[in-house]
Amino acid sequence: MVKPLEELAEALSRLPTIGRKTAWRLALNLLERGQDELTHLAECIAGIKGRVLVCKTCFNLSESEICPVCSSKSRDRSTICVVEKPTDVFSIEASGRYRGMYHVLGGVLSPINGITADTLHIAELQTRIENEKPSEIIMGLGATAEGETTALYLAKLLSRGGVRITRLPRGLPAGMELEYVDQLTLSQAINERIDLHYE
Repeated sequence: MVKPLEELAEALSRLPTIGRKTAWRLALNLLERGQDELTHLAECIAGIKGRVLVCKTCFNLSESEICPVCSSKSRDRSTICVVEKPTDVFSIEASGRYRGMYHVLGGVLSPINGITADTLHIAELQTRIENEKPSEIIMGLGATAEGETTALYLAKLLSRGGVRITRLPRGLPAGMELEYVDQLTLSQAINERIDLHYE
């Protein structure tokens, strides 16, 4: 084996959803690229941590301290969609049907994995609700067991403030992460959201 190629393939295979064969194909493809293109790619990778920030308001990814959604004057501030991760924001935005605000939790409750309420951005969500006084909170969490548990926990916690709590309909495939749902299904889910009740 050619050691530099093997090292590159090994590094690429550590990325999510990239198996060993795909990593080798990517490594070989990169070898065929021009030096300028490789240098640009390396610079993009090396600089990503310093150029991408976390929004201080909603915890989405941004190039500035406050993301474009939070700083926009044209967004509907009466609605906040609570999601697990930034890729969920990207998916919902791509549907083109939602014009409200977001709040990225940074995960879902999973005590077995050490993810508890105090490790998520739940306190910040409560503060936002108190300060911004939205009329509706949409639970835009995936249809996984952890997503369901988190949605019910938040519904119970937040309903004391009198805000309407809704969720995307159960038509979303069970166990499916939002980032993998097709745009038509996601658009319909946003339009057909329902009130979230807890026992």
